[in-house]
Amino acid sequence: MKHLPLAAAALALLAQPVLAADKVTLMLDWFVNPDHAPIIVAQEKGFFADEGLEVEVVAPADPSDPPKLVAAGKADYAISYQPQLHLQVHEGLPLKRVGTLVATPLNCLMVKADGPVQQLSDLKGKKIGYSVSGVEEALVGQILGTAGLTMADVEMVSVNWSLSPALIAGQVDATIGAYRNFELTQMRLEGAEGRCFFVEESGVPTYDELIFVANPQTMDKDRTARLLHAVERGAQYMVNHPDEAWQLFSATAPDLKDELNADAWKETLPRFSQSPAALDQGRYARFEQFLHDAGLVDSVLPVSDLAMDVGAQ
Repeated sequence: MKHLPLAAAALALLAQPVLAADKVTLMLDWFVNPDHAPIIVAQEKGFFADEGLEVEVVAPADPSDPPKLVAAGKADYAISYQPQLHLQVHEGLPLKRVGTLVATPLNCLMVKADGPVQQLSDLKGKKIGYSVSGVEEALVGQILGTAGLTMADVEMVSVNWSLSPALIAGQVDATIGAYRNFELTQMRLEGAEGRCFFVEESGVPTYDELIFVANPQTMDKDRTARLLHAVERGAQYMVNHPDEAWQLFSATAPDLKDELNADAWKETLPRFSQSPAALDQGRYARFEQFLHDAGLVDSVLPVSDLAMDVGAQ
């Protein structure tokens, strides 16, 4: 049997057709920020390409759009929130959690450090600002209950997305919906010190703040598993090489290099899931029961209607 010369063998390999990468669209929940770091690191390090994926990462014009676009088949995946997923599934949207990005709550009840609210019982008669009705009011109700208060003891005030400005200006005495990794730093940079009452330490079942959702009717499980494996590699790289990962991430856009994002990076780093595909079924069952007890859903769905572990199915 004749053997091809080395150069000829190399040319023969090059002549073989290269399999095209699977193209997928991933909608973020907001503009790119440190909350999305494992995704961006996976993109920049070529981890998606290693999985045979070409991932288009899209920031939405409206933060409420991504899950709807996935449900309608106009995007493959979206970054969303576990509390919202429960409500959306009850509303009939064909969505399931397929992965976890941020595995702890980021939401907190934020007050001024030197303000009138030094303990939860001080909320009696106070104004609490919020951005999204429904879940956030349920969180406040649960938090108040730990201090012997009810929703009748406070005034809820819609401040749209201006949580920190409303608190700094004294329009409200507290806010719900502020992210502990961003708004506390934002307040400090604006000359005010904030303080967080953490929801998971105040009677609320812990939950995944940011998750990957997909339409189970159209989702490709193998492709999803490959996507999440690349994100897992991104999260692992961040833990093993935090300085290099920050340089890589912050170089993707000029506005990411500021003090707010640098501090948020440090605050968020320990909160990313190191096993994005893994599913804690008890966590979803407990939060579903919490929403039912709060009167936000009229039945308790099984976890299988809400979430899946693509690696185990």
